[in-house]
Amino acid sequence: MKKKIFIALIVISLLVFFVPAPVQAQSGLTVSPGMVLVSFPTSINIGISAKSDVNITDIRVHYTIERQSFARVIAEADVAFTPAKEVSTQWVWDMRRTGTLPPGTSVTYWLTVTDSSNASVETLPSLVNFDDVRFTWKSLHEGQVTLFWYSGDDTFGSELMAAAQTALTKLADTTGASLNSAVKIYIYGSSTDLQGAMINPQDWTGGVAYSQYGTIAIGINPVTDLEWGKSTISHELTHLVTYQVTANPYNDLPTWLSEGLAMYSQGPLDMSMAAALAIAEAQHTLITVRSLCSSFSAYADQATLAYAESYEIVTYLIDEYGRDKMFEMLNVFKQGSGYDDALKNVYGFDMD
Repeated sequence: MKKKIFIALIVISLLVFFVPAPVQAQSGLTVSPGMVLVSFPTSINIGISAKSDVNITDIRVHYTIERQSFARVIAEADVAFTPAKEVSTQWVWDMRRTGTLPPGTSVTYWLTVTDSSNASVETLPSLVNFDDVRFTWKSLHEGQVTLFWYSGDDTFGSELMAAAQTALTKLADTTGASLNSAVKIYIYGSSTDLQGAMINPQDWTGGVAYSQYGTIAIGINPVTDLEWGKSTISHELTHLVTYQVTANPYNDLPTWLSEGLAMYSQGPLDMSMAAALAIAEAQHTLITVRSLCSSFSAYADQATLAYAESYEIVTYLIDEYGRDKMFEMLNVFKQGSGYDDALKNVYGFDMD
């Protein structure tokens, strides 16, 4: 769920650390990985120094990101510099151009340096933790969930962890779906603080699930937002579970199923959504299930109706046909099935 809030200025924090000792080739080419600066959430800056008996002609940074994927992806970036026998330069990963990573993400990088004699050195991999060090985080661990927060007392953290565990139990009981790998939940003290952890966020952003990374970030004021925060944890955690259960390289879940399961986990529809649904039913203006497969409308009234309908669809499937059928459909989607084919396979009818 989303919550309206004004955007505050992003406060940039720096984490400085050092990486392994120089690596030398037999030719005399020496590479010294330099200081690494993490400026959350905008950049990672990697210092590089190299020497040789001849001109250094090529420097490349290779890196991998810790996240769920179907193949090991190694990114490569050319480093700009002027060829010389001695080079001191840097490579900056500017996330304002590429999009940022969620807090707590691990990045592994290494360097390849080549000189004009075709001698080459590859450094050992080094680990960079992309942490939000603007705050002093507390943590709580239970099962496969680790909760981080900094605003609010230990009771606040315990209540949110209890909400997460309750959501997981309900989801398993009603759909058969459960986590198969660990997840992290970062609780910011306000939506403003949360938006400071993002690049170009919408001003209504109050929570986000980074499904591939197994990470959730939510802005929850301990005094005013506790109940809203509990339901939002249920919503976003369901997105992580359904992603883990159904992830495949061929097809995504239809949005009505992904959001419908998250809404169902969150609890009964609030009054505004129930009213929107009732009006649409009375006026025969319901959105078709087929239209709800793609992203929801940017218009608030249509988005509200889309969420409400998705909740009703999932509620119907679970109440009418039961837990086992829903889990069967999720497993069919894991095989990369088309939307109509999955429904026909499990329930005997299509979206229309």
